[in-house]
Amino acid sequence: MAARKPVLYSYFRSTCSWRVRIALALKGVDYDYKAVHLLNDGGEQYAEDYKVINPQCEVPSLEIDGHTLTQSLAIIEYLDETRDAPPFLLPRNNPAKRAEVRRLSLCIASGIQPIQNLRVLKYVGSDKKIEWGRYWIDYGFTSLEQLLSKSSGKYCVGDEVTMADLCLVPQVANANRFGVNMASFPIISRINAALINLEAFKIAHPSQQPDCPDELRSTPQ
Repeated sequence: MAARKPVLYSYFRSTCSWRVRIALALKGVDYDYKAVHLLNDGGEQYAEDYKVINPQCEVPSLEIDGHTLTQSLAIIEYLDETRDAPPFLLPRNNPAKRAEVRRLSLCIASGIQPIQNLRVLKYVGSDKKIEWGRYWIDYGFTSLEQLLSKSSGKYCVGDEVTMADLCLVPQVANANRFGVNMASFPIISRINAALINLEAFKIAHPSQQPDCPDELRSTPQ
């Protein structure tokens, strides 16, 4: 009996979903895409049938290998461990380098991105959310830039794509949406410019997703 094709529950603009889409592309995993619109009808993530899949009412969720996985970094690590072929998103045989990848990933995924989460922005209010998002991304990028000055080569950690890069690109896109002055962060900008030209990053771009509105579709740069 053939294995069931993986299913990704995603929202085109979700930065957490975006990270996982990049990982799936890099690992060559074919999957079905099920859109979960975070705004329609108060948010499809709160529907009772989706709560069965993800009780946290968040995206992404990934059904794969008979498992239902949530939390983007946990999903990425699972893919890296079970699809044991290059590219390795967490460096093999180098615990210190692996720790550095996790540190940078968490700096973004735990320290920067959640403060612009949709639930947080709704609480802050529409009149203040742009100022709020811009301030906290700028704050987080200031320390991230310093960390990358020591760890980066072509990409976040040396010259190979890692999980940290999968976190960086969606967060830079968020920074641009909130009007962050990226000229203040030349290392982040340089790495982002190199990454967005890679095929896996183009495939995973929000504009290429089935649920992206036609008016937002474009060729990723």
